[in-house]
Amino acid sequence: QVELVESGGGLVQTGESLRLSCAASGRTFSNYFLGWFRQAPGKEREFVASKSWSGSMTYYADSVNGRFTISRDNAKNMVFLQMNSLKPEDTAVYYCVAGLLLRQRSVPGYWGQGTQVTVSS
Repeated sequence: QVELVESGGGLVQTGESLRLSCAASGRTFSNYFLGWFRQAPGKEREFVASKSWSGSMTYYADSVNGRFTISRDNAKNMVFLQMNSLKPEDTAVYYCVAGLLLRQRSVPGYWGQGTQVTVSS
């Protein structure tokens, strides 16, 4: 059974940083993208960032490009999201996801439970 477990969410002020972590288990994730989606109150879930197994392909949403950095540790089956220069509009539940391809309109095959990130102004 595939399990994605996020950690690292919290409450920060505008301009501060947070690092999210996700531990993946239950299958082999080679050939899988690992990444992040988020859902703000009253909005649909949206793509944030993803990285391929080899690391040769990395994608970011325009809204976070230049502020967020995704990385993964394949030996530990973990993916991370370093979030800098946070803004109130980054407030959302952040979900760790896995899929054969993760881009703007992809539908991930696996989802974590989510971790809350709140950015106060």
